[in-house]
Amino acid sequence: MPVVDVVNLEGKKVGQVDLADSVFGAEVNQHLLHEASRWYLNGLRRGTHKTKEKSEVSGAGRKLWKQKGTGRARIGSIRSPLWRHGGTVHGPRPRTYEYALPKKMLLGALRSALSAKLAEAKLTVVDAWSLETHKTKTLRTALDKLNAEKTALLVAVGDNRNLQLASRNLEGVKLSATNVLQPYDVLRHDRLLLSKDAIARLVRALDPEHPSVAAPHVESIAPAAAAPAKEAAPKSAAKPAAKKPAAAKKPAAKKGKE
Repeated sequence: MPVVDVVNLEGKKVGQVDLADSVFGAEVNQHLLHEASRWYLNGLRRGTHKTKEKSEVSGAGRKLWKQKGTGRARIGSIRSPLWRHGGTVHGPRPRTYEYALPKKMLLGALRSALSAKLAEAKLTVVDAWSLETHKTKTLRTALDKLNAEKTALLVAVGDNRNLQLASRNLEGVKLSATNVLQPYDVLRHDRLLLSKDAIARLVRALDPEHPSVAAPHVESIAPAAAAPAKEAAPKSAAKPAAKKPAAAKKPAAKKGKE
């Protein structure tokens, strides 16, 4: 397990950190690095190239001369691809160059890129990106003390406003988060500077032997307790029903004479 010194922004050693062999000591796979770089660069292409076809170039649609009798080759339109200023046949059209790359290949390429930087002694672990100001000059001075005179890739975790503002105007310096770190960027820059938190995040994400958190089975989840029933509000006293007027009694029918 490789051990790397941890330095502050003044370039002084403040501790050491152990790096996982599976992430920073893996075998460098040149094929994976090539495929990941090619996939990343293709995704950056805009694909807005376009040529005009016969129906899109300017020109009248009339027939220039009659079909027969002139001795010249027959022609139907001045916009023909055979003519100057005519349309283009099978020219480029707007398209996307993106394609899917297996996640395992991308993670393997990132492990190879990190291992290559460590093997070349061009990886530096920073204690924290604690900048007191957003001035570019302050970050430039710190990078010079960290032996990053050429291009440098800074990897940080979380929102660091001062670091974002200070690094965006430096030529050859790029700031990246751990969840969007690309193998192409690691290889393209001369120095790789990571914070201690970024090291922990990368090991947790790239270590194939790291135990994953298993989701509990549905049957093992205890059912939620039923919410207590709300007591019904007391009903207001019922109003006494209004008395109906008594119906008039009908006179009894007289019995007939026997």
